[in-house]
Amino acid sequence: MVKQLESRRKLQTAYWSLVAVAAAMIASVAPVLAADSIWTRFSSIMKDVYGQIVGISTIVAVTVAAIALVVRMVSRNQRAVDEATSWLKRIVITWLVLNSLGFVVAYLQPLIAGGNYTG
Repeated sequence: MVKQLESRRKLQTAYWSLVAVAAAMIASVAPVLAADSIWTRFSSIMKDVYGQIVGISTIVAVTVAAIALVVRMVSRNQRAVDEATSWLKRIVITWLVLNSLGFVVAYLQPLIAGGNYTG
């Protein structure tokens, strides 16, 4: 039993050592193989993803807001009108937050360049 645990511990140590060596090799080779900085590529991908999210969120917000407005105008139930009004507020606030994130990042990016604050 003791030999089995000792053998298992050696196997775990060898495995994690191999994982560490592989991770170090990947980390050291990736910047050499990249045409430009990994962070530049990551930044362009994130801008593209954010642009898609803003576009989709705008379409969804307009659609759901239209439904909430129709419910608010047509319904005779005061509770439904109140719910539609609260949903409209939530939609507008969420849409503003999502769109302002891009503005905040675009404004802060020149201030923070390469991890060094230049303000």
